[in-house]
Order: sequence, then structure tokens, then C-alpha cells
Amino acid sequence: MVKAVFIQSRHAIYQDAPGERYHFPSRSYLSVAAQTVGDWVLFYEGRRGGGRGYYAVQKVERIVPDPTDPTHHFAILNPSTLLGFEQHVPYADPQGAPYESRLAGPDGRVQPGGLNTAAIRVIPERDFARIVDLGLAPRATPDALPRDQAAPAPPGPWPIGLHDPAVPFARAPGLADWARILTSRALRDESFARQVKVAYGARCAMSGLALRNGGGRPEVNAAHIRPVASQGPDTVQNGLALSGTLHWMFDRGLVSVAEDHSILVAQGAIRDEDRARLLTPDSRLALPADQMDWPHPAYLAWHRQNVFKG
Repeated sequence: MVKAVFIQSRHAIYQDAPGERYHFPSRSYLSVAAQTVGDWVLFYEGRRGGGRGYYAVQKVERIVPDPTDPTHHFAILNPSTLLGFEQHVPYADPQGAPYESRLAGPDGRVQPGGLNTAAIRVIPERDFARIVDLGLAPRATPDALPRDQAAPAPPGPWPIGLHDPAVPFARAPGLADWARILTSRALRDESFARQVKVAYGARCAMSGLALRNGGGRPEVNAAHIRPVASQGPDTVQNGLALSGTLHWMFDRGLVSVAEDHSILVAQGAIRDEDRARLLTPDSRLALPADQMDWPHPAYLAWHRQNVFKG
């Protein structure tokens, strides 16, 4: 098994299904892709594809032929292992040295052409650990602690002194620890929650309210659209920021979301006089500013088909 980087673009001609499968030409990449089965791969999106850099990590489950095109194969991905990065990692560090050491030229900077153009490439474990380390660095949110005493307090409308005290953040020393982190349910949940709350501005997607407690922490929860127990991934596109009540209703299928982002309500789930207090005036989701963070249609469809009682 080896770790690798899969180059992905939202504008690509390949038959990718993010979080489920990765499509590639067999002649160029089958021998490399086959080595990744059972191991982790990083996803990278260059400037032409959207510019996210290294943005997620996931395990490869198996490699299968494309049944419609004998010249291509699919890498089938384990959906429950997908973890989006809190910080998108660029191609190179501020000094111009690529985070993938094999892409550096004699001067240590990015070397054009060659391996740089490969859509699938093996990455040394030390480089993999470094990119994961950077990608999973906690984002500053209203309920995320500063990394050290010099870090600024999380932004918020509350008075100075009401946020939690800063605590030092100790980086894990190596790949073994990141292997534990990537499979830790508690740590994945923490990262997922931060990403969802940041994407939605700590505002409930269904009520539009941004309630905070006395310490300035947002009241919203990060809800999986397709639950972890049903192979749902830990990515913002599989998440909604919901108040406690609406999270409870969503998990029990009393509310759901249509393809056009209108809010669906099961018959008898909300009294008419309570609807205006619980939902946005137009009964539509309050969506993130970045369209890349909007809920994925496939996850919303799964919830409607498998959970919603409408």
C-alpha cells in the first residue's frame, strides 16, 4: 500500500463522483492507483480546477474497470472515511518549496513539468503527514480555542473577557498520530463541527437565527445530512448548521430539504402557529456564502428517501 495524491477538478471531463469514485485513464495510472488500495489519498485541486489546493483525505477501497470504457478505471472510495480539511493547503510553502518533496527541483522550488503534471502520484509518508497536519489545523471559530497565548480571541459580538482562556496547541509529531486522528470519531466530529459552523456563520440554516450563550458560543449544532452510521462523510457538503430543536427534528425525519433548498415539513410535525418561529420566512435554507459549501444534492436526496417522513 502507498499514499498518493489524486488531482481532481470540478470542471473535469472524467466521471468522478466526489466521495464515491475517482475516474482515471488506465494506461497512465492503473499501476500507481492499484498500490493505493487500503491506504489514504489526498485530493488536490489546482487553480484551473477551482483552486482549493489540498482539500480532503480519504481511503481507497478497490480499483475496478470502467464498464463503459475499457481504457479507464475507477478508484472506489470508502465514503465514511472522507474528511474535508479545515485549512486548504496550497501547492507550495511561502518560500516556494512544494509540500510534495518529489516535485522540487535542484533549488528546492517547484519544478515545472514532469511529475507535476501527473494526475495520480505517490507521496512520501512524511509529506503526507505534513499536509494532513496543515489541513487539519483547527480554524478560528466562536467556539474554537486559540492555539496559543499570542493568538487573537475568536471573533464575536460579545465583550472581551467572556471567551474561554487560550490554551497551547501541541502538534502531533508524526504519521502514526495522524493515522489515529484520521480514524478517531471524536476528533473527526470536532473538525466537522468547526467547519460546518464556520461555513454557515454559526447561523441555523433552517431558522436563520444566530443565537449565542452567555459566553458567546453559538447555539447551533453541526448535523450530518447522511449520518455517519450510514456511511456519511465528514465534509461541509454533508452538513447543516441547525439549532438543537431543528437538529432533533431533522434526524427524526420531521423536516428535510428539497432539491431547490426549500424546507420540507412532515404532515403534523409543526403547528401552523409555530412554523413562523421555527423556520425562515420563505421556508428556504439560509445557505453558506461559498457555493462549494452548499449541501450536496446526493446527500439531501438520501435524507429525503431514507429518513424524511413526509
